[in-house]
Amino acid sequence: MALLKEHFPTCFNVDGSFDIARFLGEVKDQANIVHEGYELKFLGKSYAKLLASTDTTTIIKPEEVHNNLPENFNSENIYISGDNLDGLKHLLKSYQNSIKCIYIDPPYNTGSDGFVYQDNFNYTLDSLQEKLNVTEEEASRILELTNRGSASHSAWLLFMYSRLLLARDILTDNGVIFISIDDNEQANLKLLCDDVFGEENFLGCIARTTGQTTGQDSGGLGSSFDYLLVYSRNPNLELNGIELTEHDLKRFENEDDRGKYAYDQMRKTGSNDRREDRPNMYYAITDPDGKELFPAGPGGYESCWRIEKKRYERLVEENFIIWKKAKKDGTDIWWPYIKYYLEGRTKRPSPLWDDLDGNKKAARDLRSLFDGKKVFDFTKPVDLIKRIISIATDFNDLIIDFFSGSATTAHAIMQLNQEDGGNRKFIAVQLPEVLREDDASQKIAYEFLKDNNLPTTLDYIGIERIKRAAITIKAKQIEKKKGKTEDLFEREVMPKDLGFKHYTLVEPNKNTLDRLETFDKAGLLADKTILDDFGKSAILATWLNADGYGLTVTAQIIDLAGYTAYYFQKHIYLIDPSFTLESMKALLSYYDTNGAFNPENVVIFGYSFPDWSISEMIDKNLRILNDSEKNLKINYIVRY
Repeated sequence: MALLKEHFPTCFNVDGSFDIARFLGEVKDQANIVHEGYELKFLGKSYAKLLASTDTTTIIKPEEVHNNLPENFNSENIYISGDNLDGLKHLLKSYQNSIKCIYIDPPYNTGSDGFVYQDNFNYTLDSLQEKLNVTEEEASRILELTNRGSASHSAWLLFMYSRLLLARDILTDNGVIFISIDDNEQANLKLLCDDVFGEENFLGCIARTTGQTTGQDSGGLGSSFDYLLVYSRNPNLELNGIELTEHDLKRFENEDDRGKYAYDQMRKTGSNDRREDRPNMYYAITDPDGKELFPAGPGGYESCWRIEKKRYERLVEENFIIWKKAKKDGTDIWWPYIKYYLEGRTKRPSPLWDDLDGNKKAARDLRSLFDGKKVFDFTKPVDLIKRIISIATDFNDLIIDFFSGSATTAHAIMQLNQEDGGNRKFIAVQLPEVLREDDASQKIAYEFLKDNNLPTTLDYIGIERIKRAAITIKAKQIEKKKGKTEDLFEREVMPKDLGFKHYTLVEPNKNTLDRLETFDKAGLLADKTILDDFGKSAILATWLNADGYGLTVTAQIIDLAGYTAYYFQKHIYLIDPSFTLESMKALLSYYDTNGAFNPENVVIFGYSFPDWSISEMIDKNLRILNDSEKNLKINYIVRY
């Protein structure tokens, strides 16, 4: 094995296991160059595409008690407890092309961060061969990868690829994604994102100083950085600028009636500064002594100005050009400069962010929210996320973090809104990983949640952080206004949206699945146990989202002769059993007498309407309504 590792190092995975398939590819006699090309290939790539295209089987269960609290009832922020693959599939139904900024901090696959890929899709060898059009051997390797629990590069890429394919489609046309990563997978992630978002949409790689150096005992180079890969949906996107530092402000030492200003020479410097590079920028101007002046570089070569002649003439009229004496070949000459003013000025973000507090400060800030307890490892600084949001969004944009962790992104958005008056909204998605008391890395978080009578799952660390951060932000805001602090969530003093709606993604249990499989659609009796298993609120929330209305709307309750229906815009939902002829008459009356009531879709929960005569009665009356003077086009939809 040592000999193999010496001569075939690329055939060993990060965990030290030997990749026999890759080894066979290295030693085979003939190379087929016809099918070679520049692309990222990894085991399970086609399987990841299959996972991204397969609909989720989960339903969206609202946490009704939480969502109806005063601070949350009208909130447009969303927290989803569930697998982010399922979460993204649900979100695509209402939020496609709606997210301005995505920030994620996925597992880095360091070998010690706990990342292990394992799924529960339960494909068979035959079904996988058929769906992916692969050989039995390839299908077998994919199943082994997904079932055994792997931390290989291929497993990590499979895990990320399916999620990034979905994430791409929720971004707006001018949306941006920022992905935190370190050296372990940075190179692979770059190729993966080139594949998903397009190489032309790569905006850059930001190096961030973490404030601590790791790997100093490895014998190689230590690491003091992690990275942010940045991609957009539009290669011509311009990010917002960032605030000037004290060092930047020192340049603005001059002042006139317009305010403080700095200046740069009008001649183009650096690359592409010759006349032939920009011929229309080569022209004569008149100096204060009335002499013609052409742009000339060091040594006298013909150079070019930064601006065209028409713009120069306009700047002269508006007093934006200043002249200063300069030395050229030992002679004093006049040289032009362009003024730019301090007011409203920002600067382009640099690819090196070494001016923000590091991870130790982030850890201290999080502990201060949790009574001094270290409930989460490796949290990111709030100021880091605030900078990302500042340069990528406007005041009313929607941001998602589908690896929410300790909910730093949600915290940062709420805090930034308070500071600049914005109304940004967040969607956070976090897997409700069960925490274990006997795991040293989870013990503190487990005990904290248990002591506070909260579920001992990781998502509740994020949920609790948002609540505590909101109280802290609100208290500081009130202190500034010198207001009263008896009730931190009184509506009349609530400065911004500091609440959130909470939803959990739930898989039907085995008993429910068994009843779904044995349900007789041609029977006469409704199976109310299926409705009870799902829950009316979960069915309604799932349907509203599936029909494009999102997760923050509230359906109107309609009384149909004692039967409760739910109405929102183009849909009316009939979920309960016991729909009668009198209910139908009441529904028709709504259509006839209420001019604003024109839902185009009547949707029923099929398990509550097994009686063919009731279903036929609804369908028949809706067809009559379609032929009425109102000339409505109503779709009758049965959902199971």
